[in-house]
Amino acid sequence: MPFEAMDPVRKFSRYKGSHGFAGWYYSSTMRDHVGYESWLERDPLIPLDRDPDVVAIASQPFWLYWRDGTRRRRYAPDYFVRLSDGGARIIDVRAADELDEATEEAFDATGHACRAVGWEFEWAGRPEPLFMANARWLSRYRRAHCGRPVPVAARLVEVFREPMRLWDGAGLVGERLQVLPALFHLLWSGALKADLVGGLMETDSLVWTEGNTWAA
Repeated sequence: MPFEAMDPVRKFSRYKGSHGFAGWYYSSTMRDHVGYESWLERDPLIPLDRDPDVVAIASQPFWLYWRDGTRRRRYAPDYFVRLSDGGARIIDVRAADELDEATEEAFDATGHACRAVGWEFEWAGRPEPLFMANARWLSRYRRAHCGRPVPVAARLVEVFREPMRLWDGAGLVGERLQVLPALFHLLWSGALKADLVGGLMETDSLVWTEGNTWAA
């Protein structure tokens, strides 16, 4: 059975007084929910969900067992990611200022196991805040129905072949209340581009079509 078809190997921690906020993120890639144990763990799910190289995501996918001297250890990585080329990536999430010796040892063991089977291993810390604020906003429009009507989406791609302000381009296509959801969906999917790290998206943010040489 592929990992992405399995349930998490352990329950997500929820208890009174916990500093984490466990929950479920609806993944447009999976068309299902993916669990997380904290908002820090939720954040990597958003860019993974809009990455065209990612075809599946699973949380707490398996137990990894190893011996540390005389001790028998076990650890469940945070995420298993299936890639479009058939490869795989394991992602562990922890803020740099919260890493302790036991966690670093677990990450080392997980990285060693990944290399042994030809998988990628990634440690994810705290994300860049401006990027995450923009990505969280766009994630509201991740579902496919937000990209409709199809003629509106197609017209947006044409209009933004010349970079222009978000508000101006939307107005050229039609009634903004209808156009903006499709525009945000195209920004989510990557068909349209904007600077997601230089500042919060606003009505005067520049938007352009993917592949436009101006963006380079």
